[in-house]
Amino acid sequence: MQRTSIQSLILANRVAAGSALAVLALLAACGGGGDGTLPPPPPGTGLTDAQRAQAATSTAESSANGCSAARPFYWEIGDVNAAKASGSVNTPGGTVYSASTVMPIASATKWLYASYVAELRGSALTAADIKFLNFRSGYTSFGFCLPGQTVAACVALGNNGDYTAANDGQFFYDGGHMQKHASLNGLGGLDSAALATELRARLGNDVALTFNQPQLAGGASSTAADYARVLRKLMAGQLRMGALLGTQAVCTNPLTCAQALSTPIPASESWHYALGHWVEDDPVLGDGAFSSPGAFGFYPWIDASKTYYGVLARQTASGGGVDSVSCGRLIREAWVSGAVQ
Repeated sequence: MQRTSIQSLILANRVAAGSALAVLALLAACGGGGDGTLPPPPPGTGLTDAQRAQAATSTAESSANGCSAARPFYWEIGDVNAAKASGSVNTPGGTVYSASTVMPIASATKWLYASYVAELRGSALTAADIKFLNFRSGYTSFGFCLPGQTVAACVALGNNGDYTAANDGQFFYDGGHMQKHASLNGLGGLDSAALATELRARLGNDVALTFNQPQLAGGASSTAADYARVLRKLMAGQLRMGALLGTQAVCTNPLTCAQALSTPIPASESWHYALGHWVEDDPVLGDGAFSSPGAFGFYPWIDASKTYYGVLARQTASGGGVDSVSCGRLIREAWVSGAVQ
């Protein structure tokens, strides 16, 4: 009995000593242990909102990073409850943008339409819905709509409604997918005014939204403040798209994906496309944010953790979305990390 107890005690001491050595080895491998200190916490841990806001503001106003090319613009970052930081970055003689500046949002309309469809379906999207919303339907010849047309009349204009069998099942970024989908799902008879009313009925009448032309993939105008309301609703689960963010995503870079035919994202990056929105998950530069940048520079996003949202708002010539993304993700990184980018 005594002998067994002593052996048990010796064994326990050996296990404890081994565990202690393992912990010390782990600390040493992580950069701690030698002086009794622990490894530093992850970037952004323990930051106050004031510290985050200072880093984001300095990044937005810097003339030495990617934000200089996006000037002038308005930016905002917030959480599920409200905006936490914002600012207008101006240029001499340039437009001064604010949260209430109305502007065309171009492809940021896509996220709104997909969110509308999720509400219409009660989240139960059909297989056809998914193909139309992640741009694999084969309707890839869209040009433009005329302001006074209905949704269906726009589909019938020129080659807008053409179906290309060879593109069916392949990712092809094109407005024809959503235009055709809308015409097949009860919106064909709606003009621009009626279309805005219909979307607001599902997204919320507190969201100011108009259409310049009855185009579901790019015809809307709104403000940073109103789009932010939608983003907060997504984060809060008040809109069903919040639970669908990042789902049904497909690869989009023709250089790295055999199932992709056309993308507006620079060939140097490989993102995925989900239901009416992008997933910024490039292996090198991506942080997993969900977004829907517009060609004229309007850039809304929700971070990968669904903790923060942001909007960078400006209006420029077509192609301005690239500069907005470059600046917007720097501001996002500055907010999350607390470090000026």
